Amino acid sequence: MNTLNYKDYEGTAEIDTERNVCRGKILFISDLITYEAATPYDLQKEFQAAVDDYIETCKELGREPQKPLKGQFNIRISPELHRQATSKSIRDDVSLNEVVKKALECYLNSTHDVNHHHKVTFVSTDNQNLLRITSAMNQWSTIKTTENNNVH
Repeated sequence: MNTLNYKDYEGTAEIDTERNVCRGKILFISDLITYEAATPYDLQKEFQAAVDDYIETCKELGREPQKPLKGQFNIRISPELHRQATSKSIRDDVSLNEVVKKALECYLNSTHDVNHHHKVTFVSTDNQNLLRITSAMNQWSTIKTTENNNVH
């Protein structure tokens, strides 16, 4: 879904093929504020006008405009996951809120790369086999190092 941004508000940008118009609504507030236009360019202008009108209407009504996403939300998790998260917060001497915040940051910023590191020990009484294994491991290590240095 495409979104529009203006004055800390975010809105949708959709095409209504039945009515042949562009339309949208302001996201993350409980008030329903919609807008529409003939073109995507005009939709951005209508979105901005809708935000400005919403803020002005709230002033006229003597109430604060809703802020999109205050940074607070409730989550529902299993009691076991709740216990594990609380235990982790106690062990790390941080708040449960900090544990959830870090988990979300990891989820949103992860690149899904997985690196495995293994230590392999070879014991051999045959020096020829040991030399072949050591040579092969050195070649593999050189290849992996070259691959990692070429990743951008």
